[in-house]
Amino acid sequence: MNRPAIPDQDALRRVGASVRARLADDPKVYTVPTDIAELFAVGDFLTQAECRRLISMIDQVAQPSKLYEGEYGEDFRTSYSGNLDRTDPFVRGIARRIDDLLGVDGETGEAIQGQRYLPGQQFKPHNDWFYPDQDYWPMERKNGGQRAWTAMAFLNEVEAGGATHFTEIGINIEPRPGVLLVWNNALPDGAPNEGTMHAGTPVEKGVKYVITRWYRTRRWG
Repeated sequence: MNRPAIPDQDALRRVGASVRARLADDPKVYTVPTDIAELFAVGDFLTQAECRRLISMIDQVAQPSKLYEGEYGEDFRTSYSGNLDRTDPFVRGIARRIDDLLGVDGETGEAIQGQRYLPGQQFKPHNDWFYPDQDYWPMERKNGGQRAWTAMAFLNEVEAGGATHFTEIGINIEPRPGVLLVWNNALPDGAPNEGTMHAGTPVEKGVKYVITRWYRTRRWG
């Protein structure tokens, strides 16, 4: 029996192989030991001054976070978020550094999104890749295709809670200012990887700030 075609599978396989090789050759990159997903970390990717500046920018654009209508329940994602101005020279510089780390064309990167979590706010377990059987997929396919890689940086210490929990891998990563997490949303063969399921656990005390840049298989937008 023929299996249904996986959208963008060849592109995801090619991008995965390229980024994987680049990260493996970078001594600053730590590989999280797991066979479930390709997950990497870079310490001190952002300086304290850069983190503070990004936090200020997030506060200026943050609005209640959105999801595709009908995709999840009302309390699924309760944070605030907003896209940073991609024409701002400082934001462009941060984006370029992430692009260079991964060795990918910046045209495939979405605008950097800032997220702010207040006490009690969370993002329940989810994957970053798109589900092709959903109504939104035709639009996203035209908008750059499937999400290949995710890059997410912590900007501040959180007094309690707010870890990033990779549910299938079984690890909690506590927020540490300047640390960048990077993961492949696909398997080596280009199929979506269920093992990348992750959550922003509820903040118990304090505020949590992060930035995220997602990369598509083609030019975004």
